[in-house]
Amino acid sequence: MKTVASFKIQYSQYLDAEGKLTQNKLPRFAENRDELLKMYRMMSFVRVFDTKAVALQRTGQLGTYASCLGHEATHVGIGAAMQPEDAFFPMYREYGAQFWRGVKPHEVLLFWGGDERGSNFSGPQHDFAWAVPIATQCHHAAGAAMAFKLRKEKRAAVSVIGDGGTSQGDFYESLNAAGAWRLPAVFVVSNNMWAISVPLSAQTACETLAQKAIAAGIEGVQVDGNDIIAVRDIMEYSLDKARSGKGPTLVEALTYRISDHTTADDASRYRNKEEVEEAKRREPLIRIRKYLTDIGAWDQKKEDKLLAECAEQVDTEVKLYKDAGKPPLESMFDHMFANLPEGLIAQREAAAEEGRQHG
Repeated sequence: MKTVASFKIQYSQYLDAEGKLTQNKLPRFAENRDELLKMYRMMSFVRVFDTKAVALQRTGQLGTYASCLGHEATHVGIGAAMQPEDAFFPMYREYGAQFWRGVKPHEVLLFWGGDERGSNFSGPQHDFAWAVPIATQCHHAAGAAMAFKLRKEKRAAVSVIGDGGTSQGDFYESLNAAGAWRLPAVFVVSNNMWAISVPLSAQTACETLAQKAIAAGIEGVQVDGNDIIAVRDIMEYSLDKARSGKGPTLVEALTYRISDHTTADDASRYRNKEEVEEAKRREPLIRIRKYLTDIGAWDQKKEDKLLAECAEQVDTEVKLYKDAGKPPLESMFDHMFANLPEGLIAQREAAAEEGRQHG
């Protein structure tokens, strides 16, 4: 037999877990301290927001919430690389990318509070809302990318999915369509090693998730998802490629879900403490903070000031969320159909009556 094809997966990293450079030359944006500080500030804000959101849920002031603890570099790196005209198709925890693109934190709280008004968020109106069904957002991204191509628009569609979601048929179908039609799309796999309680080792026999791109005939790359510089760099490369008509890319970002899957989960039932503690030593904020400190761009005084500012801003957003009040119970039917079917009209009337009886 002879070899008819062979493939390789490239891995990208600029900052190791200690915040030390692993390459001699940085991307151009990373040579700008102000740009690095802007990303670090957003990562820190997301961390403070996430902590507060979990506290709100634990005290009965928020519904089930999906924490993004440990994902800050991956999410902010995605947002920082995108242009406003690009379209974003998240799953349900990419707050860093959404905040960067203009979504307000209180709108995220409204969504997790069961208020559909949260889905009418600020930022680009062509961005899609949170997708709790697994992998459907990949189909949506492929469809939008097809529209961009047909219209000859220099725009790209970016979707994010978890490691577990890569086992869904929707994911493979989207990759195949993007490859066959050479669509301007970037599919990001946020590989946090756990599909709720299922470890990556039980999810796939692949050495990498990036290599799932090979069957679709597209490029697959792997990046250190805890390295904000590497994530933004590989996203800028992939987006530039997409917008210039050179096809889609699958980006596997290696990170770790330090938190529970959601506040309805208890990860201590299936993960050992040692694994989580090791992940905390490699988490994204530590390494970029160490790097900024080493180059003289950051210190403890600035850190304390930033955290105080973040806490104040989060408190303001929480107040906006609480002051919004609860929508009428029957409003759950308002965004389902342009013309509500007769059966649902009856249900809506019943919900309205229930709401009146219980205030």
